[in-house]
Amino acid sequence: MGRSNETFSKKEKEKKKIQKRKEKTAKKESRKESAGGSSLDDMIAYVDENGMLTDTPPDPTKKKKINANTIEIGVPKREDIYIDPVHEGKVAFFNDEKGYGFIKDLTSQESYFVHINNTTEPIVENDKVSFEIESGPKGLVAVKVKKL
Repeated sequence: MGRSNETFSKKEKEKKKIQKRKEKTAKKESRKESAGGSSLDDMIAYVDENGMLTDTPPDPTKKKKINANTIEIGVPKREDIYIDPVHEGKVAFFNDEKGYGFIKDLTSQESYFVHINNTTEPIVENDKVSFEIESGPKGLVAVKVKKL
């Protein structure tokens, strides 16, 4: 007589598969039973006036009326700041070979970049100068620089 094709380990694996299927169907049934009792009202959450989640609806007496036209989306425009056109300063640094330097404003103590093309006459370090300020590619620059 021949031996059976089913070995002990094959039988055990089949038993485990059947057991897992039974457990899975039992879990599925228990989920259906527990979920069936909840309604849509139980799942809704509200946001109160302080931004906190609650299960009670908000009080309609605390409702504020907001005009949609007053809401500004984006960055507010900067108002133009009046800048005195002519400033006085002192040349803090100037490189003749490269043709640029920095002027320190006497009133605000800020430094401004100056290029040799923006000067009316040659300047050197420690010269007192008058200049105007314009916006350049990397910030404010001194233009129309004259010796005093």
